[in-house]
Amino acid sequence: MTRIIDRRFDSKKKSAVNRQRFMRRFKQQIRRAVSDAIQDRSIRDLDNGEQISIPSKDLSEPQFQHGRGGVWEQVFSGNDQFSSGDLINRPPAGGGGRGQGKASNEGEGEDDFVFHLSREEFLDIFFDDLALPNLIRTQLAKITDYKTQRAGFTADGSPANINIIRSMRGALGRRLALGSPFTTRLRELQKELDAVIEDHGEDSPEAIALREEIARVRAKIEAIPFIDSFDLRYNNRIKVPKPTTQAVMFCVMDVSGSMDEEKKATAKRFFMLLYLFLNRTYEHIEVVFIRHHTIAKEVDEDEFFHSRESGGTVVSSALKLMHEVIASRYMRGSWNIYGAQASDGDNWDNDSPICRDLLDAQILPYCQYFSYIEITPGEPQNLWREYEKLMGAHKNFAMQRIEAPADIYPVFRELFKKTLV
Repeated sequence: MTRIIDRRFDSKKKSAVNRQRFMRRFKQQIRRAVSDAIQDRSIRDLDNGEQISIPSKDLSEPQFQHGRGGVWEQVFSGNDQFSSGDLINRPPAGGGGRGQGKASNEGEGEDDFVFHLSREEFLDIFFDDLALPNLIRTQLAKITDYKTQRAGFTADGSPANINIIRSMRGALGRRLALGSPFTTRLRELQKELDAVIEDHGEDSPEAIALREEIARVRAKIEAIPFIDSFDLRYNNRIKVPKPTTQAVMFCVMDVSGSMDEEKKATAKRFFMLLYLFLNRTYEHIEVVFIRHHTIAKEVDEDEFFHSRESGGTVVSSALKLMHEVIASRYMRGSWNIYGAQASDGDNWDNDSPICRDLLDAQILPYCQYFSYIEITPGEPQNLWREYEKLMGAHKNFAMQRIEAPADIYPVFRELFKKTLV
């Protein structure tokens, strides 16, 4: 039996094909190990690799071996307690597996298999089963993007795009085609010359005339140029339209005084995870950051995650600003609009019904998906109770609660898990 082992190396001196085959084979074990690993790491450390281990029992493989077959009779020395057909009593319970007592000088085992996942491999596994819900590709949701691709060869082009192999192949074909009649004539003259020399000798007038004719034919063959401008071929590249889907994600975060530092840190972790997911998974997507207390403001990424501004709580200011941005920049029908709002739910009582009406009439009709995350360890607040009234009427609206930092990953995966269409 022939065995072929792929030992080609990638840039990191690892067998890429064998590594990918290993990760496909033990995908479930690796996924569990990644899930366990992210529970103990900071959100800032998520965009790194991870050293994970797989129990050795999960790596065991079935093996075939020759059975002894037939009927065997064996006699074991030193048996002074049992005879053939005796029943053996069950061993006493307890005493096994407690891991206590003195070390032993006997026995052997095998450690777990440990290997390192690169940053790309770790994030691929972590975001493997996540996606933006309801990301559609309708006629209105398409824009035309042009990408360059190979399209054969052309006789004209830039010297930088010349295809040497194709040009030499064309030159060889041209020389064969143009020189074929002369080559045939040359073979015929050579046969006639051999016959004349045999009959009349090498110095006969007929032989001299044939030699002169052969020289003229060879000169014509040699006059055919080795390569001509007609033979040159250039790689042809054309731009073809590629429809792509545009999407925008609105990140709305409450930074009011009721949001203490722990709650703000939890909200930032959620949005950092969301931002990393969007930038890694989608090529054409925009992110709009909105911070609010009593006044909402559109900010950049750095200010969104690091500003220390605080104040009172008027959530409707952020939703109004979001609607204004949608109306001014993303209302052309070519955008998939998403929103994610994080708050502790503590809002001015008269403002919460306004927030519900804004979502119901001005935001959710234009959104593919809007998620609200309430960060509080206690009972749901007034904003949560108002938003609950929207759940039955809008399928593109979702709500989740985060009580502790450990809930960030489960909530995130629940909100953006892939669904079967």
